Amino acid sequence: MEQNAMPEFENNKKRIEALVASLNAASEAYYGGKEEIMSNYEWDMQYDELAALEAETGYILPDSPTQNVSFSEEGDVSGGQKEEHEFPALSLAKTKKVEELQKWADGRPIWLSWKLDGLTLVLTYDDGMLTKILTRGNGIVGTNITYMKDAIAGFPLTLSYRGHLVVRGEATISYTDFERINDSLEDDEEKYANPRNLASGTLSLDAKHIDKVKSRGLTFNAFTLVSTEESILSWGERMDWLEKNGFTTVDRELTDADRLPEAISRWTEKVESRVMDIPVDGLVITYDDIVYASSGSVTGHHATRGGLAFKWQDTSAVSVLDHIEWSCAASVITPVAVFDPVQLEGTTVSRASLCNLSELERLGIGENRRTTLEVIKANKIIPKVINVTSKEGTYTIPTSCPVCGAPTSITVSSSGTKTLRCTNHACPAKNLKKFERFVSRAALDIDGISSETLKDFINEHFISEFADIFHLSAFADRIREMDGYGIKSCENMLSAIEKSRDADPARVILAMSIPLIGADAAQRIIRALGWQGFLQRLDEGQGFDDIDGIGAERSNSILSWYADEKNREIFAHVLAELRIENVPPAAQPEGTCRNLTFVITGDVHIFRNRDAFKAYVEQQGGKVAGSVSGKTSFLINNDSTSSSSKNRKAHELNIPILTEDEFVSRFGGQQA
Repeated sequence: MEQNAMPEFENNKKRIEALVASLNAASEAYYGGKEEIMSNYEWDMQYDELAALEAETGYILPDSPTQNVSFSEEGDVSGGQKEEHEFPALSLAKTKKVEELQKWADGRPIWLSWKLDGLTLVLTYDDGMLTKILTRGNGIVGTNITYMKDAIAGFPLTLSYRGHLVVRGEATISYTDFERINDSLEDDEEKYANPRNLASGTLSLDAKHIDKVKSRGLTFNAFTLVSTEESILSWGERMDWLEKNGFTTVDRELTDADRLPEAISRWTEKVESRVMDIPVDGLVITYDDIVYASSGSVTGHHATRGGLAFKWQDTSAVSVLDHIEWSCAASVITPVAVFDPVQLEGTTVSRASLCNLSELERLGIGENRRTTLEVIKANKIIPKVINVTSKEGTYTIPTSCPVCGAPTSITVSSSGTKTLRCTNHACPAKNLKKFERFVSRAALDIDGISSETLKDFINEHFISEFADIFHLSAFADRIREMDGYGIKSCENMLSAIEKSRDADPARVILAMSIPLIGADAAQRIIRALGWQGFLQRLDEGQGFDDIDGIGAERSNSILSWYADEKNREIFAHVLAELRIENVPPAAQPEGTCRNLTFVITGDVHIFRNRDAFKAYVEQQGGKVAGSVSGKTSFLINNDSTSSSSKNRKAHELNIPILTEDEFVSRFGGQQA
């Protein structure tokens, strides 16, 4: 190497080492359920720079992300044994250019599907039974989490197919469940950064917390049938086969190179319009011809014909910081960058959350009007500041809460994240999220009361509990004079409040912000018990775990909420303001299982699978619960001598244990 080239090589070497350290640290946070320290946009930029420098210099570190399948996901899962994958879970090569996707298609039929933003799991079946669930891990070795098989949705526990089967898919948590779970966390608990972060944290729970895993709505989405003894040589037909056998599968569309740009445009519109409740971070194309796809080679950590991922090209814009707004909710005071409006992805953007103090420090935000910011819409949805292009001075951290004026304090979480909090435990902003839910469309549907309106009314001391909303007419004169309000908007709001007094009972339950109880759970309760039945169980302290889809954790959450005297008082005040429809329990179908509650455990051999068994019980007017309690009529277990916890509980409560054959002889239901 020439002497004058040495300094450049040394500089590139140092840059490569810095990039590897930076990317691996970001991956550790991303896969370890910690606060994210780098956006996908920044990661991709640094990865591309690293790959280019490695190609130029030939200097490649062993722990470079270009040389590994991915940063090991093992850190996000505990409680299981490490096992080697039967088939290595290789990652996909990625591109941001549609032309490269078209070139890769090579004139062959291809399938377009989502690149879901979750954690990859590998399921193995033998002789019709699910025998193993492995995390992806490092692609070669994963962690066995088969103990979670009853807590994750999206796949059957048994199959009529008796051969060896391996299925790969993505475990995801929806945005709806993500928001519900974050809202249910206590003030001193660290919020999850995004649905993928929550999925990672959920899969790290051990066998003692299965009820918590189940309550979080983790769903397996099959994206490929890795191995089967069936002769199915089409990827599309394999996915159809999985769907017919009870798997939740990724959305997909058959296309070709010519039609691909138009298809990608349509799928991208679904993301931009936010109709997707499942988080995605790109698209994937796959050959329909399984034989051709498997004939490729392995380059680095990619199977050359295994599929190609498409990542959206993030468009950035530079703007000037106008000010940092400090927004308090649930005692956490979040910095929000307010900047001169810019156009991004067809919309006008002027605000972006800065998350916490650690993010402020990382970005190095300066003073208002003296700082220029680079902004993107991450995954085409969420505005995010990715860079400070110039600055003078620095920001000022408020010493008092913007809502109640109490002193602020800085806390540091176990992951090292710095957060600003209000020290006043009675700060009205603690209830902002609960007020937002109370007036939301899914709850009491009070039009004209936004989050900002609620903040204003809390600051003006118009409202301090839910029932106060129904007395805002007492402040009508003051509201009409407030900035941003007026006579017409005030009248419309008061009219909407009066209209909301006629309420559906399931919406009332949702509106009360009972931890872990969302819209689906509220509807299940009302269908099972009716409004009066729900109130009766509250007053008598009875549980709700016998209701399908509720479970022990949600049942205990309802009872704990109602046991709090303050909550009971707030609930009573709300009930006094509403005219609630007295909905009776849903009519139970006539049948052999009418008014009986069953718990089904272990393997089944007469019914196709446990879902089919459950469907039959419900068709015959019965219920299937997840755990044994005093409300259980029968425990169904083909191993009646088992020492399992459910069997022991049934013996303790003198609940009869039936085998599947005994069930069929008493209640019918033989299936092919």
